[in-house]
Amino acid sequence: MGAYAVRRLAWLPIVLLVISFFTFTIARFGPGDPVTVAAGQIRDEQIIEQIRVDRGLEGNVFEQYQRWLLNAIRGDFGESFQHRGFTVSEIIFPKIWVSAQLGMIALLIVFGVGIPLGLLAARANGTWLDPFVVGSLLFLQAIPVLVVIPPLLWLFAIKLDLLPVGGWDGLFDIWWIGGVVAIPIPDPHIYIPLIAFTLPGFAGVARLTRITALEVQQEDYIRTARSKGLPESAVALHHILPNSLLPLVTVVAFALAGIVEGAFFVETLLGIPGIGRFTFQSVVSRDYDAILATTVIFSTIFVLMNLVADLVYGIIDPRIRVGVSRT
Repeated sequence: MGAYAVRRLAWLPIVLLVISFFTFTIARFGPGDPVTVAAGQIRDEQIIEQIRVDRGLEGNVFEQYQRWLLNAIRGDFGESFQHRGFTVSEIIFPKIWVSAQLGMIALLIVFGVGIPLGLLAARANGTWLDPFVVGSLLFLQAIPVLVVIPPLLWLFAIKLDLLPVGGWDGLFDIWWIGGVVAIPIPDPHIYIPLIAFTLPGFAGVARLTRITALEVQQEDYIRTARSKGLPESAVALHHILPNSLLPLVTVVAFALAGIVEGAFFVETLLGIPGIGRFTFQSVVSRDYDAILATTVIFSTIFVLMNLVADLVYGIIDPRIRVGVSRT
């Protein structure tokens, strides 16, 4: 397994090179010149040429990419056009941390709720409860994020005045008891974005769990466990669930990608200073250095998540030996 991980990691620089080069090329030959964007209202040719030199944009596209790549390896992704005087690295990593906090909690909720619902639907197969659970989750999945957020804001923020309309103040607030004991409680700002993130994700996890559990329930060892008189809860927890987890490992990487995709809309609509909102603003304002940085970072995360999923295969099911060909 260690050799397999090393081989996969060896491909990571090549994948990132291809992705970053094509993104860099599209940014240079697409609509809008990065130098013109950086110059703003300046039209003096000498000043524009100096900006081109300062930003390493002179020469052909291969020379420009080489300079950008050498700087990126050192962690220098250039200066943001949106926030003058700040480098992309100074801006982007705090925003990644904001999005990562929401994303990880959303993943835990999606799998923590989706897996039990999938097991429930499998257990109730052949009854009205099975199609009711699956149908309800598919209905929630079909509602776009852009449609979910306005009614949530209207109900919880405007009508009931229970939650703020947007913004970000961290994951937790501190509730003091008698001015002495500090208890961390979830910050009110996180509820609406978490609802918007998680509602579409339950269906995929629950349906995959249901399908896998139905297959596992037909195995001989499940019938043997039930014939021994084990409680159904023990059969589901100790036999059906562990053997239903393997296909769910691959879903983690795709669920993370889905949350990143949803972050573009959720963070923009709710004013959350995360990486999704920053990327959307970068595209709108043609902040090319920021677009390149976010593309490389997202690609790295996605490739690494797929690698982790493959390695976890071998941990969950010892019968699988990743990277070993069968003859």
